[in-house]
Amino acid sequence: MPDFEIHDITPDDEYFVTTCGHVNEDAEYDRAAAARLGWFSENYSKGFRTKVVTIDGEQVGAAFLVPIEINPWGPVGRDLMVMNCLFVQEAALNKGIGKALIEVAVKESKEQGRKGLVTFGYFHDYPFMQAAYFEKVGFEMVARKGDEALYWMPFDESTEPPEFLERQYEYVPVDGKVVIDLFWHSFCLTVNMERHNVREVAGEYGEKVVLNEYCTNDPGVLAKYQIPRAIFVNGVEIYWGYAAPREGIREAIEGILETKEIRGS
Repeated sequence: MPDFEIHDITPDDEYFVTTCGHVNEDAEYDRAAAARLGWFSENYSKGFRTKVVTIDGEQVGAAFLVPIEINPWGPVGRDLMVMNCLFVQEAALNKGIGKALIEVAVKESKEQGRKGLVTFGYFHDYPFMQAAYFEKVGFEMVARKGDEALYWMPFDESTEPPEFLERQYEYVPVDGKVVIDLFWHSFCLTVNMERHNVREVAGEYGEKVVLNEYCTNDPGVLAKYQIPRAIFVNGVEIYWGYAAPREGIREAIEGILETKEIRGS
């Protein structure tokens, strides 16, 4: 018998889950987690589920399952369940937890009438959502873009595979202003942190900066732009691989102001 248990999220699990295990680490994590919990609650009735793993009553991992039609991350598809994230804390690795979470995810997906389970895999060295792992446990690669791959496990031969989002973005300048186009959603912890940082820094510059926000919590916004997360400053994307730091956002704005790369200036 395994020495772990898997269950649906309870109130006692919420802090661990919404901080992705970063319990009592940072006030910014806590603030972002609170915003995330709101999305979790709002979308439960639409089929969103969180499966939590415990060992001796202590949370050690989780998997997040989102019907593709309401998933602010994408991809494009119908009648599928997306496992946006599966994580297991380092101390609990190599116990079969990941495979067990996937089995539970498949069961939940079928119970909801979904025709397949979809996930994202990455070709990197650290042990998080690794592409090689998903191939090992039975997922099939649908498509690949750089270090990211789209995987699925269909339950029905007639099921159509998912597709990557295809960005639909066009920079619209504003005379004499720095324009920030922020694409965000409430599901991801670091996206919530990033949204707060961008708003805060943009506010420091007053009328010099125009901030346009596009929230893909709304499926219509995601369908139109197909960009779940991004920051563009005068049409140029800035990205760190983690929540955009305030100093990095300031540097991008200052670089434009200093070189006067502003239409009409």
